[in-house]
Amino acid sequence: MSALARDALPALRAMQPQDLDRVFEIETRAYEFPWTMGIFHDCLRAGYGCWVLADNERVLGYGILSAAAGEAHILNVCVANEAQGRGHGRRLVQRLIDLSRWHRAERVFLEVRPSNPKAIALYHDLGFNEIGRRPNYYPAKGGREDAIVMAIELLPPER
Repeated sequence: MSALARDALPALRAMQPQDLDRVFEIETRAYEFPWTMGIFHDCLRAGYGCWVLADNERVLGYGILSAAAGEAHILNVCVANEAQGRGHGRRLVQRLIDLSRWHRAERVFLEVRPSNPKAIALYHDLGFNEIGRRPNYYPAKGGREDAIVMAIELLPPER
């Protein structure tokens, strides 16, 4: 990839408190049952791995990771509707996997709605496998929706 093409890519950077209004806007436009602003504040305050993908300071997407005790959990990944289909979700998830390695996690978990086939396909493509289901995990129109639990095993770094 040329330097010019690389420079054209939106930047991955740590989420800042001033990003939260845009993050919350993306969240509420993407999901019928979005996280609250308080949850995003709590994730930042707790020191979770909170990252944004920004193009000229405009946040296009975000990802949040919790890592502890040899495991990591991708809590939320979302790309603005108008920026989808350009590989941004893949970059965010890959960044969270890399961050998991930095935290020396041996595996990374996530939950995904069965009604989100694009996300499921992305996670499979990145090496995640379904390891179980959580019944009635997500709120949904007319009731609840199960969660597919997925995981990827991370190889220990070579010495």
